[in-house]
Amino acid sequence: MFTVRRIRSLLGSPVEKQSIYEQLDASDVPVTSADCRTCSNPCDQGHDNYPSRFNVDYNSQLLGTVKPYRRQVLVSTGQSDWDREVTKTVGSLASLLLHVQESMPVDAMAAIQLTDHDNATPRSTAGLFQPTDSNRVSILNANHHSIHDDSETVVVFPDYKVVTHIRSSPEGAQALWDFAIDPVIGRCSLPNKQIPLKSWILPYACVVLLCSHKKRDNRCGIAAPKLEHAFMQNLEAQGWHAETDIDASVCDEDALEDLTTAESDLQHELDEKLKKSSESRRVLILRTSHIGGHKYAGNCVIYTPQGSCVWYGRVSPHEVESIVTNTIVGGLILPPLLRGGLNLSRPGCQTLYDW
Repeated sequence: MFTVRRIRSLLGSPVEKQSIYEQLDASDVPVTSADCRTCSNPCDQGHDNYPSRFNVDYNSQLLGTVKPYRRQVLVSTGQSDWDREVTKTVGSLASLLLHVQESMPVDAMAAIQLTDHDNATPRSTAGLFQPTDSNRVSILNANHHSIHDDSETVVVFPDYKVVTHIRSSPEGAQALWDFAIDPVIGRCSLPNKQIPLKSWILPYACVVLLCSHKKRDNRCGIAAPKLEHAFMQNLEAQGWHAETDIDASVCDEDALEDLTTAESDLQHELDEKLKKSSESRRVLILRTSHIGGHKYAGNCVIYTPQGSCVWYGRVSPHEVESIVTNTIVGGLILPPLLRGGLNLSRPGCQTLYDW
């Protein structure tokens, strides 16, 4: 059970909550003043509780605790826990990708022009950023299985793509980097047909990532299965379909590299595929390796086809119903839970789902 001090820290004073709300609203972030917790305290709805010694930092400022990054890459492993440093597991695709990244000439990385700031977020808003604010690539393992037995399957955000036929070799890692990860590649760049990899737009209205990296911090190993269960229950109650592995039938459609659309029309077709995903009422829930900020467990990251990414912290099963109702279904941010995010500033938009 929460102590009074922890409850007050989690909820924040009305003045603090209003200040964060106003700050985000002024930055054109679609926000809601809805309660983060829908049940009473103590809970009267039978939600799972974390153990009494599940210590969480409820005192630090939560907004602004996410480092900017260009892309986030999730490697298929079929597991929900890994070595403490996944990029140091010898021979793993994660380690090979890190080697490629570290082999990039410093001047080449620095030469990438970060000029796409048409929707730039005011720098005074901590934690809100655009992909062009950084060249950093976040390399994670995830629990999804490879679609093909003889190669790896990687999910790339914010591109919202799944990439297949990747070999766990130095050559395979380099090919994936050149194909989908290199920071010089735009989110909606035309497919590179010269590299023997295939990619598809993910067929989900959003993807929820839950840190489950127990060997890194036991709290995430405890939180992830409880949160996954709560998300599945609440999504299904809303009439949505929740899945915990990538639907292999995505490969039944033509890969982006095999489309016969004229190059001048290809961007429009990519946009239409993303819009179709956003209307699917399907959600993919994946468990991932360390994403940072374990002291704010449970950590929850939500990606959308529109290119937005929401990082929530201090999430327990008691907050999941509100996240599902307000963020996943409604496209609105719950300010007290927000650590930061990508493409959250949406001038002229009522929700994150507006195009």
